[in-house]
Amino acid sequence: MLGPVILAASRSDRMRRLISAMPVTKQVVDRFIPGETVDEIVPIVKDLTGKGLELTMDVVGEDITTPAQAEAARDAYLALVDRLKELELGTRAEMSVKLSMFGQALEGGHELALANVRPVVEAAAAIGTTVTLDAEDHTTLDSMFAIHEELRKDFPQTGCVIQAYLFRTEADARRLAEAGSRVRLVKGAYKEPAEVAYQQKHEIDKAYVRVLKTLMEGDGYPMIGSHDPRLISIAQELARKAGRKLDEYEFQMLYGIRSDEHLRLAAEGHRMRVYTAYGTDWYGYFMRRLAEKPANLLFFVRSILTKG
Repeated sequence: MLGPVILAASRSDRMRRLISAMPVTKQVVDRFIPGETVDEIVPIVKDLTGKGLELTMDVVGEDITTPAQAEAARDAYLALVDRLKELELGTRAEMSVKLSMFGQALEGGHELALANVRPVVEAAAAIGTTVTLDAEDHTTLDSMFAIHEELRKDFPQTGCVIQAYLFRTEADARRLAEAGSRVRLVKGAYKEPAEVAYQQKHEIDKAYVRVLKTLMEGDGYPMIGSHDPRLISIAQELARKAGRKLDEYEFQMLYGIRSDEHLRLAAEGHRMRVYTAYGTDWYGYFMRRLAEKPANLLFFVRSILTKG
């Protein structure tokens, strides 16, 4: 399986330098990350929302090594909030954040990340939108969930992400499926050991359905993060059985992947949110997109062979 190899490469400085230096890389990266600055991303936001889609915005970056970098990440999100306010999009454009960008892995990182992310969540609430805390590798999750719980005391609309491939996730879903909660379910895109995570696709898919059933039958707001046609159909059926209306859950997919499906679901009346990333520190995000789906890797390789 190539996925684990690609995920290992996502942590390699040597591979980062090699791939970043390829002339073809930028045009392929642009498929998933359509801009490096807020100004560059505004036309994308206008285009997608004009088509009836909603967005969750992600300033790419992770592996912060200094408190100053963490503060810069905070300021980048605050600048994004200012621009979303100008566009008057309200809840049609929320934000996703990785706590590693806010200093979570540094000394005193839990408190540092909370202190840096809180002003972003507060600013988002002031313009009528919200923030979802992305899940990262399993060693960070206890801190992420604790920060999520703390933020929800003042900003109950704050969302979080759970990953189906982790053994712990079924219990996390039962705990989170409460009134007012917002939970995005994804398969998982980090290299995790067999002691904590399912390794086979069929096991992950079955776990995804079990967790999704818990969320649909709960009192919270499920956000289905998947491009898998079978899982999308299952989600629709679970929602129907749970008596959920179309505005009581939503689908989320990545920018650049299955764009026609985005429009189809929106046309059927579903809430369809496009995860749209931008920024200069794109390498880790890009490599996980390659690892998630063989078609993405084939697209990259084909581009190298034809353009390199």
